[in-house]
Amino acid sequence: MTSSKVAKGKKRTSANDSSDKNACGKSASGKTMSAEECQRFRLLSAQLELAQRADRAVVVLVAGHAATGKGELINLLNHWLENRLTEVHALVPGDEERRRPYWWRFWRRLPGRGRLGVFVHGWVGDAVLARASRALGEGAYNDRIEQMRQFEAELAADGVRLVKLWLQIDADTQRQRLEAWAADPASRWQVTDEKWRRHAQHGLLDELARDLRARTHCRHSPWIELDASPGNDLLPQVAEVLEKVMASPVPALERPETPPLNAIAPPRLDALEHDDPPPRLKKRDYSERLADAQARLAQLARSAARQGVPLVVVFEGHDAAGKGGGIHRLTSAMDARQYRVHQIAAPTEEERLHPWQWRFWHRLPRDGRVAIFDRSWYGRVLVERVEGLADERDWRRGFEEIRQFEARLLEHGTVLVKLFLAIDKDEQLERFEARAETPHKRHKLTDEDWRNRERWDDYQQAIDEMFAETHAPGGEWVLIDANDKRRARLAVIEEVSRRLAARLPLD
Repeated sequence: MTSSKVAKGKKRTSANDSSDKNACGKSASGKTMSAEECQRFRLLSAQLELAQRADRAVVVLVAGHAATGKGELINLLNHWLENRLTEVHALVPGDEERRRPYWWRFWRRLPGRGRLGVFVHGWVGDAVLARASRALGEGAYNDRIEQMRQFEAELAADGVRLVKLWLQIDADTQRQRLEAWAADPASRWQVTDEKWRRHAQHGLLDELARDLRARTHCRHSPWIELDASPGNDLLPQVAEVLEKVMASPVPALERPETPPLNAIAPPRLDALEHDDPPPRLKKRDYSERLADAQARLAQLARSAARQGVPLVVVFEGHDAAGKGGGIHRLTSAMDARQYRVHQIAAPTEEERLHPWQWRFWHRLPRDGRVAIFDRSWYGRVLVERVEGLADERDWRRGFEEIRQFEARLLEHGTVLVKLFLAIDKDEQLERFEARAETPHKRHKLTDEDWRNRERWDDYQQAIDEMFAETHAPGGEWVLIDANDKRRARLAVIEEVSRRLAARLPLD
């Protein structure tokens, strides 16, 4: 067993005990503080200092066997903490959760820096119970554990401190406690059929949980096992752990091993270089083809909505490559109630308080809906890399975190379309100059566009590396020659239609 040794808890110190050995100071009224009052004061002080520093968030996962008193422990802990800085989540998945990727429910509830979030049961309880009931097969269960390791590593890398508590009791103690609760009218409501089923499976659940803890115990997310037998007071132990976590340095990150990217040839920008480019598409031909393409897309989009298939379309590309025009023609074929366009710019103050992927998880569509990203999570490995907004360690780990993020979308059944609209340097200059001379387009041209142009070669290198690192089955990059705007717009619509048609028949 690799997690911390089972803690043997102590009898709770009386709040009226004012002996010298327990006292740590005096209250404002001059009364000597008991050991319990002193510990509570230290914990609250550590939390308030954490809120002031806002250098990390703290996530507490409380899991364990049934009848271990998780709810009582959390209620007591909540009285010791500042409630306005603490969020408690006991998740019962509803329609919103079931219609999005599994991890969405946790990402959207992560506390910001300076705050503390408590998850009851959480991703660990979900996995153990699902495996015990055979809702997860062995392969899916092993995949879920690997996803846990990735999830926890990503949080730790972005300044989230993880405290994972497992409350342990043996089967006899569990039975005695359930029987005692059932005999007491005040606690009878806690004894459900589900708790008795979990008691009947105590041995299996204990075996699964021990294996899971061993496989997910890391320096940055260690397990702490607490003895929840009668008479053991867990609150002082948990308070001591939290006080230390809120004040101590962040431990070194252990990166989980990840399988290599499936070897499929990625696109390269130099594939668009040619001496004899195709002729520009004439307006009449374009209008006819556009109407046909949009009609087909409209039919496919309605079918996807009826069948509950989510669609995520990512637009990346050179500045002035025509992303906005492509998005406009794409959405013109869709029901405005079914899609949302997310224009990604510099993160807001709230977004900077969370792990960098938080804002993208928040924007994922529910089943049957469409999310279109005008710029996306690829900013981590493009503009943040080239402009020095992320250090090399962060943008390099971004590749793996992006792969994992997209893998979760695909596992859920999302159709993921990643489009890169590319233009050459001369075409970009012509479009910049045209924007500068056109009043209703002048707002599109910024000083940042000119600065990015000066680093053209650096961006070209970053783009090709992005393709190589994130071009995978189901999440392939489609490189679109956007020197001809009309051909590019048709290519956008046709690619989205192709991917939808491959996933679902027209109904």
